[in-house]
Amino acid sequence: MHIIAVGLNYRTAPVEIREQFAFDERSIPLALQQLKDTKSILECVIVSTCNRTEIYAVVDRLYMCGHYVRSFLESWFGIPRERMKDYLYIHEDQRAIEHLLRVTCGLDSMVIGETQILGQIRDAFLNAQQQKATGTLFNMLFKQAVTLAKRAHSETSIGENPVSVSYAAVELGKRIFGNFGGKTVLIVGAGKMSELTLRHLKGGGADKVVVVNRTYEKAAELAEKVGGIARRIEQLGDELACADIVISSTGAPGYVLTREAVAGAMRGRRSRPLFMIDIAVPRDMDPGIAHLSNVYLYDIDDLELIVETNLNERRKEAAKIGVMIDKEIEAFNQWYKLLGVSPVIRALQDKASVIHEETMASLLNKLPELGEREVKLIHKLSKSMLNQMMRDPIMRIKELAGERKGEEAIGLFTDIFGLDSFLEEAEASQESNKTVAKAEVSAPKQEVFHAEERGRKQHAALAAGELLAGT
Repeated sequence: MHIIAVGLNYRTAPVEIREQFAFDERSIPLALQQLKDTKSILECVIVSTCNRTEIYAVVDRLYMCGHYVRSFLESWFGIPRERMKDYLYIHEDQRAIEHLLRVTCGLDSMVIGETQILGQIRDAFLNAQQQKATGTLFNMLFKQAVTLAKRAHSETSIGENPVSVSYAAVELGKRIFGNFGGKTVLIVGAGKMSELTLRHLKGGGADKVVVVNRTYEKAAELAEKVGGIARRIEQLGDELACADIVISSTGAPGYVLTREAVAGAMRGRRSRPLFMIDIAVPRDMDPGIAHLSNVYLYDIDDLELIVETNLNERRKEAAKIGVMIDKEIEAFNQWYKLLGVSPVIRALQDKASVIHEETMASLLNKLPELGEREVKLIHKLSKSMLNQMMRDPIMRIKELAGERKGEEAIGLFTDIFGLDSFLEEAEASQESNKTVAKAEVSAPKQEVFHAEERGRKQHAALAAGELLAGT
């Protein structure tokens, strides 16, 4: 069996392409059913976010499996494969495992170290598990990925350094005020950057917001979004005297706030500090304002310098997580190798059990006069002898299975103990159980979709509980 990852992300495809390959949340259960029915695909998980669409699959062979996944995408989205070939990537086996772990830890995100993707990967796995689209390999690998990501964020400081201009502005403000409780924020202009910075400030405790804009209607619109007050541009001087934090982002060609205007406002503030953030290009605030006492002025270059410094810090933490990922890959590979030897060990135990039962039956036929106590004692002692005889071979094959020629060792072990018939019997029984299970859950695809829709919340809650218990 092999693991593959096929997809596109913000690096390989622009947003106008990514949105064409976005799975609607309600359709993912049906998509998983269709993907699971695709030739050679044994397990599958679909991850669909604003920055990526990825299909993870366990396949019975690598040859042609990329073709089958592309055929599924072509069929599902109605997009010819010629149009997608320049944007799709495919990772196989070790690279696919590493890719999943990096994605879940936030190392492959647009904002390195972000935690939202962790929840998205977990939800995608739970959804696939609920649809019975996962099995032994992905149940282990995805739980391992989620657990690792949680540990990576708790054991490193990758998420502690702000890497957006708006958030960097807020962190600067904390150095001056400690916290924003009871502080008044004055917004000059009604642009997106001002709104984003304002939301971060409110999240930090700033409770009074005043928005000033040349077009009063736009000021009122932003004020309504954030629970603030709108003021006309003519009232800027009065509001400046009362504000603790000023954020300016307009399209004005000259300075909106001059040194003289700010100096006048500071005279009535009784030494209260004023934190000013100029996000506009060209600048809204006269650089001379920075020389006024108790005024702290930062422009976009100051903030971007902080962001770049923090990005470097996150990259250092990402290197630490990279080491953690390498260890997790090694642990998964070791588990997988032992997974291959488990049926052989079970076959040896089954064969030993059969031999033991036949031997006990033969003994009882030859010695019918044995009492119940003697029979139990002989049964216990002979079983103990058998287990002791098997202990060393089992321990040794586990060790050999994890080494470079593990498959050869397992094959030799199977031949020495004559386990082929027991393995074949176990495999036939497993296939029979799968057929029965598939027949029990089979239904027309549309019916499956509607059934999923009715029970989605209950099943998701149950699956979430199971995952949390396991992680």
